[in-house]
Amino acid sequence: MVKTIRQNKKIAFGDNLKVRFSVVRPFLKGWESLSFRIRKVFYTFLHHKKLNFLKILLFLFAITSYELLATSYELFAQDKIIAIVNKDIITQKDLNDFINFMRVQLAAEYKGEQLETKIQSMKLDLLDKLIEDSLILQEAKRGNIKINPDRIKVRVSEIIKHYGSDSEFQNSLTKQGLVKADIEAKIREQLLMYSVIDMEIRSKIIIKPGEVTDFYQENTEKFILPEQREFESITIDNESLANEIFDQLKSGQELQDVADRYSLTVNKFSCVRNGQLRKDIEDTVFKINLAQISRPIKIDTSASLSVNGERSRTIENNYYIFKLNNIIPPRHQNLSEVQDKIYSMLFNKKMQEALTKWLDELRKRSYIKIIQN
Repeated sequence: MVKTIRQNKKIAFGDNLKVRFSVVRPFLKGWESLSFRIRKVFYTFLHHKKLNFLKILLFLFAITSYELLATSYELFAQDKIIAIVNKDIITQKDLNDFINFMRVQLAAEYKGEQLETKIQSMKLDLLDKLIEDSLILQEAKRGNIKINPDRIKVRVSEIIKHYGSDSEFQNSLTKQGLVKADIEAKIREQLLMYSVIDMEIRSKIIIKPGEVTDFYQENTEKFILPEQREFESITIDNESLANEIFDQLKSGQELQDVADRYSLTVNKFSCVRNGQLRKDIEDTVFKINLAQISRPIKIDTSASLSVNGERSRTIENNYYIFKLNNIIPPRHQNLSEVQDKIYSMLFNKKMQEALTKWLDELRKRSYIKIIQN
């Protein structure tokens, strides 16, 4: 009899808890998002016989407050001011967004681990870059510089092209926590900075013809072209056939005729002796004389050749026969050949020096405080 009464009381108490929980649960926003450990503690409290309804409400309030504080702390960390530049502030979110923006831009040139390595190498300088950008943008605002919206659209379109499709571009933005408007805003800032630098620095740089001539005459050793060799090659996939073809070429048959007979492709390439090719290939092509045919050489591991001026062909586990067609001896380049290159080099040097000096002057007359730990 006593046992039956206790069982009935236990059932009644459990039903009462269900009612209580059904009342308070709607007030516990984000219940499912609470950590498993917190929910476990709550259920323990919920099934404790000595707890009254008021204590349960107090416990729920404490949990909700904890979750709100955690969320608030995360938002606070994002909005934390890490630098002050005159009247502008730079927040942690600005820095994070800038990193993500750089990742979107660099994704056209770098992929995977290579991209992340590039981003990591830039991170140490990014806050300083943001401070410089802020100073330049303040100058753009002071000069009332405007950017044509069409220029922004063109730049965005160029970025999208590197992604292959608009959907891939949007997916990349989503991964970085960005939207298209963020990219447009950053591009607008970039164009504003380019305009200011063009007006304040680039337009004022002058390179006189005499400077180009003087540099050429003082650095003639920098304008010597090394010996260059032009070759033809064929690829054979087995040693027996490679030796058979070599014998035919050695007897005086033309490389193109033999290649056509065996449905082989004749590739043309050029190189200089500077480690551009694998050592075994370089040694082979620089040993043979003009119009001479090399013995077949086996390439056991991958290597790159400069085919038609482009280092894009990968070769591996095949036999190669080379024929030397031309030797271009070393020579000094004329001033007319290199004057554009010298002009660009001198211009960029002056540009960098003037930009550094201008930014230093901006820093000296500005209030800059870095708050980041």
